[in-house]
This record gives sequence, C-alpha cells and structure tokens, in this order.
Amino acid sequence: MAEIKTLAGNMTFTECPRWHEGRWWFSDFYTHAIYSMKSDGSDLKKEVDVPAQPSGLGWLPDGRLIFVSMKDRKVMAREADGSLSVHADVSSYVTGHPNDMVVGPDGVAYLGNFGFDLMGGAPPATANLLRIAPDGSVKIAAEGLHFPNGSVITPDGRMLIVDESFGNRTSAFDITSDGLGPRRDWAVFGPIPKQAQDRNYVPDGCGLDAEGALWIADAGGGRVCRVREGGEILETIEPGTGVFACMLGGEDGRDLIMCCAPDFYEHKRSASKEAELRVVRVKVPRAGWP
Repeated sequence: MAEIKTLAGNMTFTECPRWHEGRWWFSDFYTHAIYSMKSDGSDLKKEVDVPAQPSGLGWLPDGRLIFVSMKDRKVMAREADGSLSVHADVSSYVTGHPNDMVVGPDGVAYLGNFGFDLMGGAPPATANLLRIAPDGSVKIAAEGLHFPNGSVITPDGRMLIVDESFGNRTSAFDITSDGLGPRRDWAVFGPIPKQAQDRNYVPDGCGLDAEGALWIADAGGGRVCRVREGGEILETIEPGTGVFACMLGGEDGRDLIMCCAPDFYEHKRSASKEAELRVVRVKVPRAGWP
C-alpha cells in the first residue's frame, strides 16, 4: 500500500476538499473558516471566515468563490474585492443543514442537505437536492434522497452522481438544460436501511477519476474505497481513523486527499483539534468536477 502522509493537522472537522489553481482548499467546520494550502501542505492560510459554519465550496465561471454557510442556510459568494454577498438563500428549501455542493463549469451548483436534525438526534428523514443557477435562483432538482452528500459531475457535463449517506447507495442523474432527469442507481451497497446499524456503507465525500470510478469516503467504516459503477469495490485505503471526505488533485491529479477525524459529533469535534488532512498517491488521475 502507498504511504499515507499528513498534510495538515490541528483542525476540528475538515470537509469538502477541492483542488483549485494549484492549491488545496477545504472547510473546517468548527474553526468556522475556509483554508487553502499548497500541494505539500505548506503555506496554509485562512481564506474566508464563515461564522455560521462552512461546508461545500466551488467557483463560478467568473472566478468568484461560492460556499455553503450551513447554520444560516445560505450559499455565499466572495466578490472580487473580498467582500461577501448572499448568492442564494436556501432556507425555505431545506429541512436540515445544507452541506456538500458541487459547482459545474457553467456555474450551476447542486446542493444537498441533512434532511433532519442530525446532531440533535432526530429520526432520519429524506431530503431535497437543490439546483442553484449562476444568478442564484433556486429550484428543487430531486426529492426523497437519503441524506444527499458528496457529489460529482462527469467530464462531459452530462451526469451528476450523488452519494446518499443514509441510503446505502450512490445515485446518478442525467443533467438536462434546466434540471435533472430521474434518479437511478449508480452503486448499491445494501437495502435502504431501517435503522442506523443496517448501514453497511455510509458514502460521504467523493472524487471521480479518469476511468470513471469514484473514490468514496465511508463515514461509518473508516475507509475510502475506489468503486466502479454497479458497486464493485476495486481498492480500499484505511487511514486508521474516521474519514469523511476525499478528493483527487495535486499537480498530476493523482494525490488522494482524505479528511480525517475520530468521529463527526459536533460536541466532540468543536471541543478539540484532532482532525487532519492526509494524502496518498493513486494510479488514476482525477476527472470531472469538482
């Protein structure tokens, strides 16, 4: 197995890593900020303070950063002068914290949400997946998903793939001119669970490679797996702790970065700095978005 290296530590709970213009970008939930760093972990700097907790992020065609502000249920934009504006208010469309988001080359963003009060211990409920146009207008793109989470868009821009963390599955949608086609299975890891212990894979953050496989973080299993469409697991990497997101990047696209932490519980992660970003070299480079 290739060597796993630590790029950054002393974080609370990192999520949504992105490779952009020669740097890694990521959110850290409980330091309430978005950071970037060079491919080797050096030159770590805070990019944006997000008091209401950051999550998914991406870039519009004009170069502006947009990002999720979870607890006030908005997608924010960083303007050219560094000021912040509301790109989209999604509060009337979500039933839990908005979370991971993918932004395509046309500036259209797809945003998932928890669907229920995860940290408060509410029973799981299904959620909507939102489509946010480049002008910030919002519409429901899909309904009835089981915690829509990490998402990618294929290189041809024609398919969206979405992890359903509480559904034992990863789903796919054809991208149309103004929305999404019907949901279909991309990978199924088991039946839709009736209770938490029935989840045998908890697909969280993910990244697409040039052979069409997905690296998917298993939030319940402390591993990242390279998965082929249909659900076959091709490779598994276990970093020795919990892992909640992953993404391919680096100068040649073959660095697999992993967002690691002991667990995802807010009261524990916000009280300590045990999260790390770790990286391992893989054979097949990245593809698609993000």
